Amino acid sequence: MQKQKGFSLLEILITLVIISFGLLGIAGVIVNSLKNNQSSYSRSQASLLANDIIDRMRANRTTAETSPSPYTLAIGGTPSGSGVVLSDLTEWRASLASAMPSGTGSVALDGATKKLTIVVQWNDSRASGDTTTFGLSSQQITVETRL
Repeated sequence: MQKQKGFSLLEILITLVIISFGLLGIAGVIVNSLKNNQSSYSRSQASLLANDIIDRMRANRTTAETSPSPYTLAIGGTPSGSGVVLSDLTEWRASLASAMPSGTGSVALDGATKKLTIVVQWNDSRASGDTTTFGLSSQQITVETRL
């Protein structure tokens, strides 16, 4: 009777292949978790920074409520005005740009109703996998409040 040789080596190789696929699956879950955490961080920062400009405007309410409001700023626009208004808008835009990829924002105040609309927009391509600047990966939040 002849003994079988090498059978346990084959079992070990098959086990290693199965374990390798399992580890690759775990690595994929970790990568997705990191992407989602980055996206969540950006949304949190957007919310905090939207409230930041609202607080700045409330601190300078008399100037903010003049018609037209010097705090009005379009997404692609450049901050204008002078003094505190220019400082507030410039610092806010700088905070947006440093906290989020391609972060930018807009401010609009309806003088009649005192309704304030803040839009914060950023590129979320790391989470979505889209490489365009503001294509499908563009994220934005809109905060509406009364001044």
